Amino acid sequence: MTESTATIQSLGAAQWFAGDFFRVPVIAVFRGLSAAEAVRLSARAWDAGVEHVEIPIQTPDAVPVLQAVADAAAERGLVIGAGTVTTIEQLDAATNVGVAFTVSPGLDPAIVAESVRRGIPHLPGIATATEILQARALGLTWLKAFPASLLGAAWVRAQKGPYPESHFIATGGVTAFDAGEFLAAGASAVGLSGAFADDAQLELVRALIAAQGPQAPVIGR
Repeated sequence: MTESTATIQSLGAAQWFAGDFFRVPVIAVFRGLSAAEAVRLSARAWDAGVEHVEIPIQTPDAVPVLQAVADAAAERGLVIGAGTVTTIEQLDAATNVGVAFTVSPGLDPAIVAESVRRGIPHLPGIATATEILQARALGLTWLKAFPASLLGAAWVRAQKGPYPESHFIATGGVTAFDAGEFLAAGASAVGLSGAFADDAQLELVRALIAAQGPQAPVIGR
């Protein structure tokens, strides 16, 4: 047993994404934008019915963007998440902003353990059956399927067989045109980016959310 795993087990995993946190099957992900543009597109996403926005903070200059979107979200009574959290320093930055969740492109037990210690739900990226099993050993069942455009909707359907308790958020290259395929295959939500700058795709997002409707509450970690 690694030190990180022992820490997670001794702390006891918090209830990650409990209830209907991801009841809307679309989240918005805005990377590499100015603060003004990120806030503008976030507003378009919120107006379309999206509840959760993720701002990746792979570089320090993205942290002010995260703060700007967090402030805009708070005015609407909403919360946001920080993405591409791969170091403790990035987790520190996200914590200082007061995000509701963090997201990573991969699975790092040390990041999971520190997130548990801080009580911040963490969504790790996975791409294999082995990584799903490793995440489950850490008490995590909400997972980011990444990069979803390369894995494909069939991958989600295949993994739901042996891992029915896993809840996948398909992110990375997904568009409003193929989002429905991932949801039909068993994904709990999809992460979209460019759709919110495209009027045609934005209408598809509205229709997708309306068609899916609020999902039934699911208790997960």
